[in-house]
Amino acid sequence: MRTITTNDTARPTLRGIADHSWNSRGLCYGMDPADADELFFHAPRAHEAAAEAKSICGRCPVKKDCFNYALDNDIRHGMWGGLTEIERRPWHARVNKRLDYSRVKAAFQGRDVHLSDAERDAVVRHAYARGWDPERLAYALRLELDWAKDLMRRAAHDVADRDRYWGLYDEADNTEDEVVSSPVPRQVHTRALIAALGKAA
Repeated sequence: MRTITTNDTARPTLRGIADHSWNSRGLCYGMDPADADELFFHAPRAHEAAAEAKSICGRCPVKKDCFNYALDNDIRHGMWGGLTEIERRPWHARVNKRLDYSRVKAAFQGRDVHLSDAERDAVVRHAYARGWDPERLAYALRLELDWAKDLMRRAAHDVADRDRYWGLYDEADNTEDEVVSSPVPRQVHTRALIAALGKAA
């Protein structure tokens, strides 16, 4: 298990999965539990409590950390990061499509962060492009070695497909001094793609 130490002078911008140290810097920290429950886990029609909680969250220095904690841990009840459960619902629905490159960068730096599906795919593609071996990827993402090999194989196919179609658009049609770009017709691209998929199958 990894442990994260904090330094008050240079706080990291992105926290790990099990790091709750941001909580002690929140404006709600140290509140009476009954008052906190009434404000942040209010009844659906308690508009005054919701407004007061939003005013506290609006001034809170760790509002983003609070919001990310609720998303990463799938907490659907209560107010987190200044948003009610109804306001966070669209975020929860799209959490696996979130692509935050600060999280991708943190994963490369060895941080234990919660990655969405899109962020994990980005890490795998970048790892392949950087020449990582499957063992290193398995260690970085805490995966089984066979699964890491499969992910690297898939990344290799993705990069090969990208490079195969990279030159389909001809930018070298020179007529006198002007450059005319003529994109390949959609039908040709589709036939080529279908043929490539047929060979892969």
